[in-house]
Parts: sequence; structure tokens; C-alpha cells
Amino acid sequence: MSVTTDRTPRERSATAGRGIRSSARRRNLLAVGLWRARFELVQYFRSGDTLFFTFLFPIFMLGLFSVAFGSDGDVQVAPGVPAISMAELYLPGMLAAGLLLSGFQNLAMDIAVERGEGMLKRLGGTPLSPVSYFIGKIGQVLVTGVLQAALLLLFAVTVLDVELPTSVESWTTFAWVFVLGITTSALLGVALSSVPRTAKSATAVVVPIALALQFVSGVYLTFSQLPEWLQNLAGLFPLKWMAQGMRAVFLPDEYAALEQNGEWNLAGVAIALGVWLVVGLVLSRLTFRWIRRDA
Repeated sequence: MSVTTDRTPRERSATAGRGIRSSARRRNLLAVGLWRARFELVQYFRSGDTLFFTFLFPIFMLGLFSVAFGSDGDVQVAPGVPAISMAELYLPGMLAAGLLLSGFQNLAMDIAVERGEGMLKRLGGTPLSPVSYFIGKIGQVLVTGVLQAALLLLFAVTVLDVELPTSVESWTTFAWVFVLGITTSALLGVALSSVPRTAKSATAVVVPIALALQFVSGVYLTFSQLPEWLQNLAGLFPLKWMAQGMRAVFLPDEYAALEQNGEWNLAGVAIALGVWLVVGLVLSRLTFRWIRRDA
């Protein structure tokens, strides 16, 4: 007795129909997500305090440090390395801080406030998919992050006379550190947004964490001058690796000797950020709710 595996025309039609519906659903999720991204961008640029503290703050701090500490000209932070301007010294850290502020701090506070004020609960009662919601949020972070980095570099070149690298290799490194850094920051921000219990407590929870990470990760303080135990502690968190990757792009090669292992260790940067990206993805998936679990 022979067994045929050919499907009937009705079965083939049903399979094709499911495929078409699945494809249409994915396109619909993406279309709604892109609309949400546009909505999030409009809301972002209409918020003055958010615009300053997450978008313009790194530019403000770079200018402040360059003026406050750069009046005596170029500085040599350690023997055996060339003297550079304060603007050039602080630029990598400010770029890394921008990734943290745009992704981690911005999303953690934004989502926590939306949840605390009941906006997420209302969205949960609509046909809006969480996928489309997060396409919108991460799309907003990517756009603002790119604009922020571009403005920061433009400010450094035109106002502070910083010379940017010219090699393709340096800009390739910048590109993958930027993409990994801002994606990781955004996912960790989503995960942290579940911690504040109310909208009012969001700032008190998120800002101290972001500020502490910046101080121990080589943003406001020269990383090589921190105690070894503090460098080791900073190495447990992604901002240190983002700042190290940016230093590899914008500082002279001799400055690699000031890193913990005496090298830029870009492979370690990629691994650390990749691990934190996965951690952020898992945590954000496990913790996100339209309303708090204990509500």
C-alpha cells in the first residue's frame, strides 16, 4: 500500500493563507511600530527637561570641562603618552555617557512614568502590541542617539578644535560600539523601568544609578587614575566597556597602555556588551508588564 504525502488543494490554500496572514501581521506590527517611533520623537523633542538632561547634557558637560580644565593648554595625563587637549580627553567618555542617557536613563524613566500614570494600562487595553510599542521606543532612542552623537562630534570639531580620526578602521569600531552600546542601554533601561513603584520615584531610582556609573566608568574621571578595585567594579557594568571602546577610537594609540590590561581589548568590549545585551533582552522580556505585577 502506498502512502502519498501530497497535500490537497484545500490544504495548500490554507497553508498559503496562514503565511499571508502571518506576513501581513508582521508588516502591521512594523508599520504601527514606526508610527509609534514618530510619535515618541515628537513627544521627546517637546519635553524641555528631557531634551536637556538626556540630549544636550553631554554637549554641555564637554564644553564645561574643556573650558574649566583646559585653560592651561594640552595636558599629559601620564608619562609616556602624548599631551592632548581636555576636549579630546573627555570626548570618548561623553559619547559613551550619551548612549547611557539616551537609552538607559531615558527609557527607564519614561516607561516608569507611563506605567505610574496609568498610560501603559490604557495602552494595554488597546490592540497595540508590545512589539510595536518597543519598536517605537527603541526607534526613538536610535534616532536621538545618532543625532546626539553627531551634534557632539560637530561641537567638538567646530568649537573645541578636536581632530577626529580619519581611518576607516576607527569609524568601523565607532559604529559597532555605538550600535551595541545604545541597544544594550535601551534594553537595560526597559528592564530597570519595572523597579520604580510610582512615577514620582522614577527619577530617584534611575538618576543615581546612571550618575554613579558615569563616575566609575571613565566619563568624568580619568579611568586610569581610579583605584584598581574601582576599575574592577566598573568592569562589571557595560558603560565602562562603551567608554573603553570610544577611547580606542578617539585617543592616540599610546593611551592603550593606560587601560587595565595595557591594550584597548576591543574583543573584550564586544563580548562584554554582547553579554549585557542578552541580559537586557532577557530581563526586559521577563519584567515588562502593561501594569506592575504587584498592582
